[in-house]
Amino acid sequence: MSFQVKEPILVIGLGGVGSKLAKEAKNVLDADCLTISNDKKDFSSDNSSIHISTGSVINPSIPLIRGSTYKVADEIKSKISGHSTVILMSNLAGKAGSAMAPVISEMCKEAETGLVSFAVMPFKYEKDRIFNSGISLKRVRENSECTVVLDNDALLESNPDLSPKACYEIANSAMMHVVKSLGSSEISNETHVLSTSKNSENMEDSLRDSLKMLYDNAPPNSVKRSMLYVVGGSDIPVGVINSITNITSGIVSQSNSQIDMSSSEESKVVMLSSIQGMTKFDNYDPLGMIPQEDTLDWSTPECSIDSELDFYQLE
Repeated sequence: MSFQVKEPILVIGLGGVGSKLAKEAKNVLDADCLTISNDKKDFSSDNSSIHISTGSVINPSIPLIRGSTYKVADEIKSKISGHSTVILMSNLAGKAGSAMAPVISEMCKEAETGLVSFAVMPFKYEKDRIFNSGISLKRVRENSECTVVLDNDALLESNPDLSPKACYEIANSAMMHVVKSLGSSEISNETHVLSTSKNSENMEDSLRDSLKMLYDNAPPNSVKRSMLYVVGGSDIPVGVINSITNITSGIVSQSNSQIDMSSSEESKVVMLSSIQGMTKFDNYDPLGMIPQEDTLDWSTPECSIDSELDFYQLE
């Protein structure tokens, strides 16, 4: 079943990375934009914004940011109201994205607003962020019509010579290619893994790097459908395009693969693959294997709130 993107569209960016992506997506889709963050430095004067205040706490925890987000729930819901589709941009490796993404996606679900979520996962060496990103992604997937996941760690594994900054730039570019296609291409109501490569003169090498990145996230038999974005395709020989098609059809059935070509100064392949079954992200939460119906605290994510109670010391 395919998800239909309907206007009016609201792009929501969470935290620093999410806000940057939302601003780009806003221009691509000619949509409304809302940035939400606990840091006012992430805001710009040309977009609506909501500040999540954590009081006097300088380095707030994820539960505290999440609890503070619930305090401004009515303001966020009023911004969502009146829109048919919300596109949520979040970096689940960051505190703000990991804290707020489950809350905002929950609000969209309650409002019965169509939600497409883009989530960026952390590098393997960011060990303190892996668990929180995993449980946040699980909740976002439950609340979204469809979820697009890009794994920074898999991108770095396929391109070990890249710096983290270069990985971010490649990842952001790949997500924008998918955003551009939302108005013209169908996207299924499933979890999608986004894979790509650095710029390459050899498109077959770029495709293989994208496949390597994909299979680092999910087993081959879980890939049900793939959309290939051949970036710079208008300048690529037809024979090369045909070769890419043949390689892809040998992995994904011919009827379930599609190629979209776009003009760009870049030259690479971006793959958007729908996944059915387990991904490596399910292992980020050690308790993730417990069925939802057997999970006691599923309805509300962990958060910290100020109870405003005075406790006096007893002597």
